[in-house]
Amino acid sequence: MTVGEIACTYACLILHDDGIPVTAEKIATLVKAANVSVESYWPSLFAKLCEKRSIEDLVTNVGAGGGGAAVSVAAPAGGAAGGAATAAAPAAEEKKEEPKEESDDDMGFSLFD
Repeated sequence: MTVGEIACTYACLILHDDGIPVTAEKIATLVKAANVSVESYWPSLFAKLCEKRSIEDLVTNVGAGGGGAAVSVAAPAGGAAGGAATAAAPAAEEKKEEPKEESDDDMGFSLFD
């Protein structure tokens, strides 16, 4: 991401957090107040995005990747009770023991030798 994109992203988040409608003019005002110079098209692009998509959805799905549909877990033929048991099974799974990190002493040398 460029500095302009990041500045516009933060401006959109600030406006949304304060309950102010997100417009290109308001994004440009916030970016200018932060002494960040951006290309003239960035505020309008971000304003159009905020009109079409919910900012809350964008924030909560930040790690989900883009373009793909949401994956839903299908319940087995047994009904709702079977689905609940299936969902609870991964939570009950025991935590695997992580391997211990090797120290420099175990290898016979040190970084500062």
